[in-house]
Amino acid sequence: MHVHPFFRGALYAAVAGACLLGTVGCGPQDSGAQDTAAREMSVEVVHDEAARQVRVLVGGELFTAYRYDTDVTGLKKPVLYPVRTADGTDITRGYPLEKRAGERADHPHHVGLWLNYGDVNGLDFWNNSTAIPPERAPQMGTIRHVAVTQTEGGDGSGSLTATAEWVDPEGNVLLQEETRYVFHAEPGVRIIDRITTLTAVQDVLFKDNKEGMLGLRVRRELEMPTDRPILLTDEQGQPMPERVLDNTGVSGHYRNSEGVEGYPDVWGKRARWMTLSGVVEGDSVTIAIFDHPSNVGFPTYWHARDYGLFAANPLGQAVFTDGAQALNFSLDQGASTTFRYRIAVMDGAMPSEAVEQRYQAFATTTL
Repeated sequence: MHVHPFFRGALYAAVAGACLLGTVGCGPQDSGAQDTAAREMSVEVVHDEAARQVRVLVGGELFTAYRYDTDVTGLKKPVLYPVRTADGTDITRGYPLEKRAGERADHPHHVGLWLNYGDVNGLDFWNNSTAIPPERAPQMGTIRHVAVTQTEGGDGSGSLTATAEWVDPEGNVLLQEETRYVFHAEPGVRIIDRITTLTAVQDVLFKDNKEGMLGLRVRRELEMPTDRPILLTDEQGQPMPERVLDNTGVSGHYRNSEGVEGYPDVWGKRARWMTLSGVVEGDSVTIAIFDHPSNVGFPTYWHARDYGLFAANPLGQAVFTDGAQALNFSLDQGASTTFRYRIAVMDGAMPSEAVEQRYQAFATTTL
């Protein structure tokens, strides 16, 4: 019997519960199968201080890594990179950290999964990278990793807590950040919960801006086809000398909780959740990002682009409404706010009903 990946976890849990209650036969073979399944879903969270990374393993295989090795990568913020499916396939773009052929060579600040913003007290945390020309450096902000304060593994889930500081070019702290990541593993599904609390060290204004806030940069196959020549990497992973028109293997498709589909229709629209689906290395994949009802600006606007940027921006209302509305969210010194998001990477082309069911479970969970 074929069981859709969405329902496998529930099915396995039901069988395990029935076994404990004695309502199904559970001989040595059943016990062995359960032990094997448990090992495959076991989550390890391993802090490698020398490499300045925290690796998240499921069944011994890498799912993602918290990367704060900014001295090596040149990144201006910690990120989760790579992010992989249950089968171990990368969904994140490699450029500029890894040399892969046929990727877009643009936006070097789009790496893995991250959270920052384009205008905090006039500083741009979103676009900062080593590619920024020196004359723009005074306009840029950096998120500086401080400490990994907790790691925990377990059957089906694990967690990591890290602290960071949002600083100006002189090193003055605007915001203190504490982020807790919770990693869930189910058959055919990998989930990341990101719970980020920002505390103002000084009065802080998040001026309405399109560049924000939770961002994911996906691989080429999950982009949308384009009719414009673009800059791609060559076989050595280096940017080509000329732009080319090539949509080979590009299959991405957006759909949101309000029934809006396709790009550019989903851009700048409010929705509780959004999916990005496509075919990667011959297999269908669906990525869903969920916005929690407790977040500022709920339901979020979506800064979702055809070139592979998949971002939720709850603070850019003036941009997305052409000035009809404005938020200009602010925090007084000492005040805090918390942003809660779930990112689910699922095998298969998931119907909206299944995604909505998962969303409701997330929305009613206290994180």
